[in-house]
Amino acid sequence: MARLVTLVALSLVAVPGIANAQDKASCYDAAAPLTVEEQRLDDTLAPGGPAVGPELTKRAGFDDDVERFTQKLCRTFVKRQAQQTAEQAGADLWRTAVKRAQGKEQTHDVFDDRPLYWARLQMTKALRQWQPRFALDGQERAKLVQGLDWASRGIGDINFPNKKAKRIVLTGFDPFQLNGPTVRRSNPAGAAALQLDGREIDTPEGKVVVQAAVLPVLWGGFDEGIVEQFYGSAVKAKPQGFVTVSQGRPGRFDIERWAARWRGGFPDNNDLRSFGTVPNAAGWPQPATEFIETTLPFQKMIDAKTTPYPVAFNLSFCEWPVGTTPGVGPRSCRTDQPTPGAVAAVGGGGDYLSNESMYRANRVRIGMQANNVVGGHLHTPVLGQPTDPAALTDAAFELERRNIANQVVALVSAV
Repeated sequence: MARLVTLVALSLVAVPGIANAQDKASCYDAAAPLTVEEQRLDDTLAPGGPAVGPELTKRAGFDDDVERFTQKLCRTFVKRQAQQTAEQAGADLWRTAVKRAQGKEQTHDVFDDRPLYWARLQMTKALRQWQPRFALDGQERAKLVQGLDWASRGIGDINFPNKKAKRIVLTGFDPFQLNGPTVRRSNPAGAAALQLDGREIDTPEGKVVVQAAVLPVLWGGFDEGIVEQFYGSAVKAKPQGFVTVSQGRPGRFDIERWAARWRGGFPDNNDLRSFGTVPNAAGWPQPATEFIETTLPFQKMIDAKTTPYPVAFNLSFCEWPVGTTPGVGPRSCRTDQPTPGAVAAVGGGGDYLSNESMYRANRVRIGMQANNVVGGHLHTPVLGQPTDPAALTDAAFELERRNIANQVVALVSAV
């Protein structure tokens, strides 16, 4: 009889009021370690001011999503339901962010990509600090975090219902370089992805449908195969194009010619560095090649004369000369063709995660023999910051982000 009562109690996961049996004080351990990204949730722009991340989450109305998730975790008493709870919360957050970005809500700029980023971090923080009534080891907790994280980025959300439309698969990126006063940074590539996910665009050559996701600025996330998971899974939908998008150089768009198989070691959003050859992602066919050349219709994209920024085709790349030790000594940088046998050092998109997103997406495309799919990388202009160092936003900042994101849409239409 006692065992029956216990089983009945454990089944009452979603009943209102059960959370009172385990209030937040006992449900979460505030001393549990967090990532560097999650620790920035406390950062402010001025002493006594609001924490940037939670404030942006609140302005966009995502604080309710975070609160519902943290309450639901405290009502989750069965281990097998935890993964579903995490993934469902992530998927709901992604759909909410896309709907908001493409809607008419005016309380906060719909082109702002930052609320999704900070709401996600509040949810992963909750998962790291959650103290369930059942045993949960480190590997199981990491799986919960990844499940929520990937779902909240649109990684498993590829769907092309209009079979007659041309299909484009695209990724943007999270904000990055967020230490100190730059914690308020936005990334127009992420804003463009939110504008484009599921969107049907009319072009002179017919309708185009885009499925988009937002990638992390984390070496570890790339090591886990997030790029291959998104683009490799997309191959089954028989798209016409892969486009990776990130923030690049001031004042112009660049279509990058070359992606390089090399990491330059710049710190990621967890202040971690990685230097050397781009590693493989387990479970995906990935041919070993030092450089991958774009197959995007770059001239067509340039000739589309999108505005307000100029669009260039960037030919540059760097290699470690044949016979030298990669990573040591000077690089050879040129604009012609890579030397056979040379090790890649820098792609047109650099040697950071922008370059690596192009490399990984197109490496898996080639490995899966998706030869009819064009692929390449688009770098956006650098987005500035609000003039007032204590302000989260201003009109000029919002207009610049909107102009960049809208031009990404126009360039994707030209693909």
